[in-house]
Amino acid sequence: MQADTSKKSFPCPFWSSSFCLQSPAYLCLCLPLHHLLLRLHSAKKGEMGRIPKRALATGSESTATFLIIVNMLTLMASTTCIALSRSVYHHHHRLHRYTRHHAPFNKSFPCPLWSSSFSFCLQSPHRSTSLSLPNTCSSASAPLIAPRALPVDDACVKSNPLLQDFEFPPFDTIEAKHVRPGIFALLNDLEELERTVEPSWPKLVEPLEKIVDRLAVVWGMICHLKAVKDTVELRAAIEEVQEVKFELRLGQSKPIYNAFKALQESPDWNVLSDTQKRIVEYHIKGAVLSGVALEDGKREEFNKIEQELEELSSKFAENVLDATKEFEKLITDKKDIEGLPATALGLAAQTAVSKGHENATPEDGPWVITLDDPSFNFIMQHAWNRALREEIYRAYVTRATSGDLDNTLIINQILKLRLEQAKLLDYNNYAELSMAMNMATVDKAEELLEKLRSASWDAAVQDMEDLKRFAKSQGTKEYDDLRHWDIKFWSERLRESKHDISEEELRQYFSLPNVMEGLSNLVRTLFEIEIESADGLAPVWNNDVRFYRVKDSSGNPMAYFYFDPYSQPFEKERGAWMSKVVGRSCVLSRDGVNARLPIAHIVCNQTPRVGNKPSLMTIEEVETVFHEFGHALQHMLTRQDEGLVAGNRGIEEDAVELPSQFMENWCYHRETLMGIAKHYETGESLPEDVYRKLLAARTFRAGTSILSEIRFASVDLQLHTKYDPGGLESVYDVDRRVCEKIRMIPPLPEDRSLCTFDHIFAGQYAASFYGYKWAEVLSADAFSAFEDAGLNDSKALKETGQRFQKTILALEGGKDPLQPSLDALLRHNGLLAAAT
Repeated sequence: MQADTSKKSFPCPFWSSSFCLQSPAYLCLCLPLHHLLLRLHSAKKGEMGRIPKRALATGSESTATFLIIVNMLTLMASTTCIALSRSVYHHHHRLHRYTRHHAPFNKSFPCPLWSSSFSFCLQSPHRSTSLSLPNTCSSASAPLIAPRALPVDDACVKSNPLLQDFEFPPFDTIEAKHVRPGIFALLNDLEELERTVEPSWPKLVEPLEKIVDRLAVVWGMICHLKAVKDTVELRAAIEEVQEVKFELRLGQSKPIYNAFKALQESPDWNVLSDTQKRIVEYHIKGAVLSGVALEDGKREEFNKIEQELEELSSKFAENVLDATKEFEKLITDKKDIEGLPATALGLAAQTAVSKGHENATPEDGPWVITLDDPSFNFIMQHAWNRALREEIYRAYVTRATSGDLDNTLIINQILKLRLEQAKLLDYNNYAELSMAMNMATVDKAEELLEKLRSASWDAAVQDMEDLKRFAKSQGTKEYDDLRHWDIKFWSERLRESKHDISEEELRQYFSLPNVMEGLSNLVRTLFEIEIESADGLAPVWNNDVRFYRVKDSSGNPMAYFYFDPYSQPFEKERGAWMSKVVGRSCVLSRDGVNARLPIAHIVCNQTPRVGNKPSLMTIEEVETVFHEFGHALQHMLTRQDEGLVAGNRGIEEDAVELPSQFMENWCYHRETLMGIAKHYETGESLPEDVYRKLLAARTFRAGTSILSEIRFASVDLQLHTKYDPGGLESVYDVDRRVCEKIRMIPPLPEDRSLCTFDHIFAGQYAASFYGYKWAEVLSADAFSAFEDAGLNDSKALKETGQRFQKTILALEGGKDPLQPSLDALLRHNGLLAAAT
């Protein structure tokens, strides 16, 4: 990861005897990603060389909402309103892949993220008149109009937990009433900076980092609580202050913009490090992208669009959550739940108890089924009752499509406004705008998706033929007319038959404590870090939340993270995500000597504990934990002390998923998996033959899975390039047209899955959803370096892990215009022959 940013000669630990002209920060800022991957492979073969220097990426302007200064806010707060991954789509068996960066913020560039990951909750107003705020601690007041310096009551500040000087956020004491006064107390600092700003690093960048960090941390706490412990009161409090246009005001601040320009043109420019120059250039570019250069009329139009987009995105996310919570089905007849495993029955009975059925038991019911991920998947995979499967499936794909929760009009308005926004900044469409700072172009992204579609098609056709043949062999009447609610059910039966492996039986070997222990052992080997429990050190928002300390090889703390593992269907947003609490920063050091250490959230929605049993996980849920921890590693292991570029900030959105998807591969690494897989009751290791079956099943229906992913990525690009929001074709027509070329079975006429597509309508993946596959290609290539080094050679793994840490995990903004090779990904999915 990145270390000291001063300009000095620096022996580079990755390049062995080779020599870096700058610190590792230089590596991150100047080395294209494909060069990093080449280094990751070549160093293990004994090749040496200097790091090739390249110009700082100045590229074309990024997205309109890439208010770089504001992005730092969103990145520093991370995906608390999101994640480096978030809301999950059940269109293939590896559910966690689509964890989303959730937030009402229209588009942020993290990471993801990106996470790499963050979504921001602060909104901007329709008007720009000044605002008056009573000098009171009360959160109830008149609507906000525009942020101006406000009188602050010292007593209010002292009593507000959001404004305290804390090392770890006081999640246990924050209430909705603290939101409004807390945010406005922070806005005074911006006007003070505008009055005193000078074109120098100490007088401009350092105070700016403090301002955006403080606001980001506070908003991060607020948005995080809304995501994991949603309440009517908190939602209302956030809506009150979403009228504040802090982001646009900061991005369009002429005093700050002019100071950055003056700094760039001053003699001081030549003494800044490459990292510092990068920050200055990004801030200048961000100001342009936030409308600072627009004429007054166009800037006002831009601001109105930004305001409405953020309000619409926020409403979209809330509708999805409310629609998911709204559905529940009470079952009292045992015949209706035939086939459900014990874990599913226990969860359904536990849910029933929480809904007032105090005497519910797993054996005798009653049972309550919801559309929350674990419950939904249990029904789709195991319920013999076909009518029940159909009912739950139809409810799932029609969520947020009726009444006050209908997202259809919101989708159309979002697409219309995004196109207008792109035109204001002289882009042809929103995809060009969104992808301006990504590795890929629209053409390259479409080319990648088409290559993957072509490589997967024949395998997917065979998958369907195999499924029909198997269903027929089982005497089922529907074998020649398999419907959407049949696919997962018969796929699971086929997998059990073909590989003699049962997901429910596997659960018994994947208890959460063992999974976390195995993850700790892996990162100790690869990165020489230690993970230890630190429960009680930091306040938490739920008794199930764990807190951990990360230490380096010398035993020194280097980061912390929260882990919130379980599904909470009635107060927690779905999906899985990693988000930043605070980032590493020298300017924000607490003791004036050591850099402030990074802190992360890792949030999942896996099967909760049932009764006295620990959480027993599916292999997909294990992958999810490893996936999100990969995001967290990039945030936590940074050695970069410049807070505005530390961790995963500034990474192209289509590369941010690289470390997360890289970590998934280790779930099938023999030593790692066998270290995790211990029977929760007997402690018995996973039998060797079962391990081999699990490996064989890894590529089960891989062609179908990839096509499912491509569907949503392709629809995303179509909607943001060729779709006319005012035309005759609907967004659902676009989806069906894409599916004609991709899916074996066309979507139901009433399928409205787009109404829950949080990634692009409530997160930061708009016109970038293809990035999951793009980054997966990169991650497969990176993992192949470990395969070449020898997965059974602990010394080689350690050496390659150190190179990975100092290259890929330290990457911050390397821009690669080339399309990555598909070979490693296709090989891992058993599709290389088809691709060739």
